[in-house]
Amino acid sequence: MSNSRFDEVDVHILSVLQAEGRLTNLELADKVGLTATPCLRRVRRLQAEGAIGGFSATLDRKAIGLGLTVFVSVNIDRHSEEVRTRGFRRFVQDAPEVIACHSVSGDSDFLLEVVVADLEAYRAFIVDRLLKHEGVRSINSRFVIDTEKLRAPLPLSHLRRAPDVIGAHPEPAWAKSGASKPPHD
Repeated sequence: MSNSRFDEVDVHILSVLQAEGRLTNLELADKVGLTATPCLRRVRRLQAEGAIGGFSATLDRKAIGLGLTVFVSVNIDRHSEEVRTRGFRRFVQDAPEVIACHSVSGDSDFLLEVVVADLEAYRAFIVDRLLKHEGVRSINSRFVIDTEKLRAPLPLSHLRRAPDVIGAHPEPAWAKSGASKPPHD
């Protein structure tokens, strides 16, 4: 989806949904200054075009017994790299402990975010599964001591001129002009 396809109302919808994903369509429509039908139409379009990937609950890791987060740098064996890399990507897709995997530049090939209950569960994941994968040449683990910021909303300032702050939802241009309702979609 190209940035030029987002108007002020689309950006406002995206901003509000990032902060409050459980809003009903009626509540969302009220917050962005639309009636329910055009709002729902826009949300469905944003979903169909891939701007909204889905809706989910954010769980507290520690509250559900996942007290250890580890960032793992992985180097893939260069022999048959393409075959091994594809196999490694399948491995991480199937590993529930791996909540994020990034192909990266620098001194490693992949950076994994691994979440487990404790050190014993991490040891089992590393020794019994990750290091046994044929494509893995080496790993380097970085244990998270404390988390300062987690799952922040994506920045949207490149899509609009207004400030990108949770809770600060600027008025769309049509409302600033004194119009009582937005133009039709």
